[in-house]
Amino acid sequence: MADTIKLVVAALLVAAGIAGYYALGESALILKILAILAGIAAACAVAWFTEPGKQFVAYGREAVVEAKKVVWPTRKETIQTTAAVFAFVFVMAVFLWVSDKTLEWVLYDLILGWKKT
Repeated sequence: MADTIKLVVAALLVAAGIAGYYALGESALILKILAILAGIAAACAVAWFTEPGKQFVAYGREAVVEAKKVVWPTRKETIQTTAAVFAFVFVMAVFLWVSDKTLEWVLYDLILGWKKT
């Protein structure tokens, strides 16, 4: 129940930041943006101490640990893979163009007898 109240307060703080943006109608844009950012920062601070907030932070830390375990490809591997993809795309484009022109010739010239001028 306490977490629910804290999350409602966090949502109200975001709403207060947005309301502050509109309340500062004729003020400088930077002040209006700071009002929204202050509301979001206060909401994050409140949400941080809820159980879902703690789980989210733990999830983020675990994600960083897992990202550090990734073996990223070298520059040479990346260039080779990119070249293979471009070559495949080029070959498929030529194949589809030839297929299209062949079907066009068969349908329009042979079957329907429509000659292009």
